[in-house]
Amino acid sequence: MKKMGILLAGVMLLLALSACGQKSQADVVTALNEKVEEMKGYKANAKMTLQMGTDPQVYNVEIWHKNPSFYRVNLKNQEKEQSQMILRNNEGVYVLTPALNKSFKFQSEWPENSSQAYLYESLVKDITEDKSATFKEVDNQYVFETKTRYQNSKMLPVQEIRLNKKDLSPVSVKVMDPDKNVLVTVEFSKVKFDTTFDKDAFDMQKNMTSAQLEVEVMAEVKDQNFSVKYPAEMQGMSLTDEQRIDTENGERVVLTYEGEKNSFTLIQEKAEVVQTKIVSTTVNGNPVDLGFTVGALADNMVTWTYEGVNYTLASQSLSPDEMVEIARTVGVEPVK
Repeated sequence: MKKMGILLAGVMLLLALSACGQKSQADVVTALNEKVEEMKGYKANAKMTLQMGTDPQVYNVEIWHKNPSFYRVNLKNQEKEQSQMILRNNEGVYVLTPALNKSFKFQSEWPENSSQAYLYESLVKDITEDKSATFKEVDNQYVFETKTRYQNSKMLPVQEIRLNKKDLSPVSVKVMDPDKNVLVTVEFSKVKFDTTFDKDAFDMQKNMTSAQLEVEVMAEVKDQNFSVKYPAEMQGMSLTDEQRIDTENGERVVLTYEGEKNSFTLIQEKAEVVQTKIVSTTVNGNPVDLGFTVGALADNMVTWTYEGVNYTLASQSLSPDEMVEIARTVGVEPVK
């Protein structure tokens, strides 16, 4: 009996010790919120892979954040040498396209108004706000599955977020469609918390100039011929008209899609490279992540530039979510 008592006491001690090493979901969420509140900022590097079509697109993402509201997100396509930068400072929110020497300025609450798979504090907000989020420990990681806060959350409703147990840094994010197919993967390779920044680190002019040193101004935009792209998702509508119009800057293509209740127009034309000072256009809307590029979502339209071509998708009948869902599939595959 004495041996049995000693054995039982030993087992109880082991259980108590093992329990001390485990944290509940509430413990981890509390620790995450405390970390976000206390940190001065961070720098991170990540690889983002998009599975929107037959061939995955891979981007290198460099993220800078300085509390409370300064951001610099540099996105570079590994194969197509596409580069864009999202910048937020005291003047506003900018989307820079260095190859065209252009910037769009938004009066926007970005990034607070939507999920951002490559922003740490956005992931923490997703975890905190989803009261039905699931939680588990796998090896040295905490794994959450949460709802997303995307404008087009019907297309990308759920995500898996993996965090390092040691310092709660992000390891990876997988954003999935309703069938749990992974469409967006973000893999973090380097995260450094409480980083200090130069005074002009988030200055628009400085960042545009430094980005242009890395990216050649697009020579191919001088050639006004381009390949017309069609959306793969059409919300039950079909192509009813395709017009090609000659303008001073080259050809403009206008596609009209119509259905029983809805319709939309998709306009495509070559972008113009600004040879002198930076041209900044103010947009009454919000930056929107289209997967392959960052666009502008305004009243009744979505606009974006990709591979030297300007796109405008406009509709009086579709919701913003529906327009974004269609825009995401333009050029994914040639479906008319």
